[in-house]
Amino acid sequence: MKSILENRPALKAEIDKVAEVAGYLWQKGWAERNGGNITVNITEFVDDAMRAMPAIEQPRPIGRVLPLLGGRWFYCKGTGRRMRDLARDPMANGSIIRILPDCAHYEIVADQPVAPTSELPSHLAVHDYLLANGSPYRASLHTHPIELVALTHNRKWLEKDAATKMLWSMIPETRAFCPRGLGIVPYMMPSSHELAEATINVIDENYDVVMWEKHGVFAVDTDIINAFDQVDVLNKAAQIYIAARNMGFVPDGMTAAQMRELGITFGLPK
Repeated sequence: MKSILENRPALKAEIDKVAEVAGYLWQKGWAERNGGNITVNITEFVDDAMRAMPAIEQPRPIGRVLPLLGGRWFYCKGTGRRMRDLARDPMANGSIIRILPDCAHYEIVADQPVAPTSELPSHLAVHDYLLANGSPYRASLHTHPIELVALTHNRKWLEKDAATKMLWSMIPETRAFCPRGLGIVPYMMPSSHELAEATINVIDENYDVVMWEKHGVFAVDTDIINAFDQVDVLNKAAQIYIAARNMGFVPDGMTAAQMRELGITFGLPK
């Protein structure tokens, strides 16, 4: 069967990014079994021929009305699918969907009837928020970075911006490349509407990466590579902190003055 990606180099390049990131997540040990999810708004790559394509399954309910998503298209990781398999074959382990005009249902268009992740309503709610606020962000990533998750088992790091300040201080790149820091959401039931709303509320406080206590992170950015990079940089800082503690000392970290200087030099938002 012909893939929807054939003769669509821009769309294929975007899906290739998803496959690349899925491979990184597996290699880093952040995507055990079928853990983690990726959803990318691909509407800008949709052409008239795609719009005319019939669905390959009956419409499915999203579970809520998302008023900005009518007519939008997304690539979504499949439910129960493994990142290591998605890295090898993204269109057999995910699907392209379009949101119906009622903003409450979606249908699978290509390539195969792979049901999207159970976290689809949460991911789509975030994308609806991003569009409502004029954000250029088109990708959302949920994954389980080991060292960042470990930090959340100590309540000290769940206080607002406590983890952000520590992570920023470990290495200048964290301050420069993750300038909005790490938002915190206390433990909530995975895949729940409550978790989605809490995540949106934290993103609304000007964070791009949100830590879910004892669970994982949720990151948004212009594309999936940039979303991954933010998580990767933050987790490297957590690794440096933990490595120092394993050596028997508490790392000094950069001073507040040094971090302010970085903010001024690079024109950082916080």
